Amino acid sequence: MSEALISQLSARLCRPIGESAKTRARLHLLDWLACVAGAGSSDAANVASQVTEHAWERSTYLGNVLEMDDVHRTALLHPGPVVWPVAMSVADATMAQRLEAAVRGYEAMIAVGAAFDAYHYAHWHPSATAGAFGAAAAMGSLLDFSADQYVDAFGNAGSVAGGLWHMRHDKGVLTKQWHIYHAARTGREAALHAKAGAKGPAGILEGPQGLFAAATKEQGDLAGGDKGWLIDQVSFKPFAACRHAHPAIDAAMQLREAGELSAPFKVETFADALTFCDRPNPTSELEAKFSLQHAVAVVADGREAKPEDFTPAAIARLADLRAQVSVAEDPAITARYPAHFGARVNGHEIVDTLGDPERPVKANHIIEKMRTLAAWGGLASTEGPEAIDVALNSQDASRIDAMLARWLG
Repeated sequence: MSEALISQLSARLCRPIGESAKTRARLHLLDWLACVAGAGSSDAANVASQVTEHAWERSTYLGNVLEMDDVHRTALLHPGPVVWPVAMSVADATMAQRLEAAVRGYEAMIAVGAAFDAYHYAHWHPSATAGAFGAAAAMGSLLDFSADQYVDAFGNAGSVAGGLWHMRHDKGVLTKQWHIYHAARTGREAALHAKAGAKGPAGILEGPQGLFAAATKEQGDLAGGDKGWLIDQVSFKPFAACRHAHPAIDAAMQLREAGELSAPFKVETFADALTFCDRPNPTSELEAKFSLQHAVAVVADGREAKPEDFTPAAIARLADLRAQVSVAEDPAITARYPAHFGARVNGHEIVDTLGDPERPVKANHIIEKMRTLAAWGGLASTEGPEAIDVALNSQDASRIDAMLARWLG
């Protein structure tokens, strides 16, 4: 009998983590802090402040509000909002321990998410279903788990994994944020229970009544398995919109820079981008972030696709430009997806989007993202520089705890 998939994954997590992976994790830490900082005045922040007194736990509600959270393309999920709160949840953990927890959390979450298929993504929110595995791995790392303990935590976390996409059909709900809270708490609790001796089923993924049987049509392979860590494959999001809209934004910006962006605007992209973002008449900030039409109108209006470009005021102002945007699927672009997120605007095509590993953003871009989002979130002018220094340079993890307490306390 072959070894269970989560047993294989658990063995991988017990490898030592080198300095390069921890350095990479610091960039993702800064990126996550920026997303949290920018969402401090949101409805999600108000809810979080009432459901728990712990700043790390409140942060689960904020990391994906602005739609600027990091993303893994082939797993089609966002690791940062789930993994970082758990990595920050043990007050006496050192900075090195927290960075290692994040690297292992990203590894488990992405590995499992990459094994899901298109059927799963059509119905399930992978950041929720795979998120519990990432949270369990992060907490297990903080608890110095053995491979067997990871197996137990994954088995129990996976047994209650879930998160349906239906919330996309209702306006004004915070279900997407609830998914992240639930995944983080579920995985963390599964690890704590495993530490106490709660055994879990090793075949929770591929077993006859496991997660793949219940939520996929075709089982894929776990991502990773080589000597590197999957966190190196994660993309950063430079624009305040759904990742599926980023290729069109990127292509339109390149045309604008060349002085060649003019109406009418014809967008051709992959099928999932239309499924999630074909929305010609958005009526709310969230809908605007999931609108290809609005995204291109933002660029045509000379804007940079920042949070302020998706507000009700921006929606009203850009109505005429949106009306000149048409969208369609290009089967060739769909065929390259999700390994490549591409789009064509008025004939100008990009294959990989800014922020992807093939076109990485530099550290100074994420630093500027932190400054911009801290200001957008209404934080004091000192908070952005503090976050930049602690994320990129400091070994004093208590500074992060104090900072989150100030932001979310």
